[in-house]
Amino acid sequence: MVYPRAFSGKPTRHTLRRMVGAYARLVENHSVPHSATHSTPRTAAFFDLDKTVIAKSSTLTFSKSFYQGGLINRRAVLRTAYAQFVFLAGGADHEQMERMREYLSALCRGWDVAQVREIVAETLHELIDPLIYDEAASLIEEHHTAGRDVVIVSTSGAEVVEPIGRLLGADRVVATRMVVGDDGRFTGEVEYYAYGPTKAQAVKDLAASEGYDLARCYAYSDSATDVPMLEAVGHPFAVNPDRALRREAANRGWPVLSFNRPVQLKQRLPSLSMPSRPVLATVAAIGAAAATAGLVWYASRRRPDFARITRV
Repeated sequence: MVYPRAFSGKPTRHTLRRMVGAYARLVENHSVPHSATHSTPRTAAFFDLDKTVIAKSSTLTFSKSFYQGGLINRRAVLRTAYAQFVFLAGGADHEQMERMREYLSALCRGWDVAQVREIVAETLHELIDPLIYDEAASLIEEHHTAGRDVVIVSTSGAEVVEPIGRLLGADRVVATRMVVGDDGRFTGEVEYYAYGPTKAQAVKDLAASEGYDLARCYAYSDSATDVPMLEAVGHPFAVNPDRALRREAANRGWPVLSFNRPVQLKQRLPSLSMPSRPVLATVAAIGAAAATAGLVWYASRRRPDFARITRV
């Protein structure tokens, strides 16, 4: 998006009209709370994370960093590398996902949560940024431009997904949560497992609490295990689908998207990068103030009496 440039000197009538119109559109898209617009229900776009937004498994990608931090041994690194290979080769079915969940739950038992978060924060840009699909990043920007919330819904753990969500500019994150003991370490038990029907229920719960009209919402995933989530919205999309989801998409007439261009966010064209919503709101407010000042100046030139009144 190209933002309106600030004016300098005495604005012409055409410049004033252009500025007021441009900033009005900016405010309409990004700065007006959805609750304030009664005529249009809120909408959202729900994105699975692994192989939908990023090219690999988010959790398994950090295995080397966890090894270097002393959280896992070399054997665990090799096992997670194999799991990553299976995941990339053809996706993971229900049984494989269950085995992976049990393995990771046992693996992380006793990990210090603060250390995990520190490792993820330190290596996030190095490991995850290069894996983000350019096509997915563009879709996220387009949904934000259209006024929709963006929600990441992932089976990976919250300690990994939440920082990735912030990196992507997501508005909300739904992720698996592990139980943390009084000592600040994972107990190995799962408090909430964001998987299959549970993802769909999370989408419905968010719709109820946030006022989303699910019939006008979007969802994206690569796995047949996410069919319940895709069924929950009016605009489902299969992204890099596994065989089962590809068959399901063909039977239901769901669009199929192919994402194959991982690219670092900082290497994308500046014009495709959207500022965060607080930044957009600030820009809009400043722009509206500048446009108002211009209108005051123009009115003062047309009506001398008005100029004297505004200076009082």
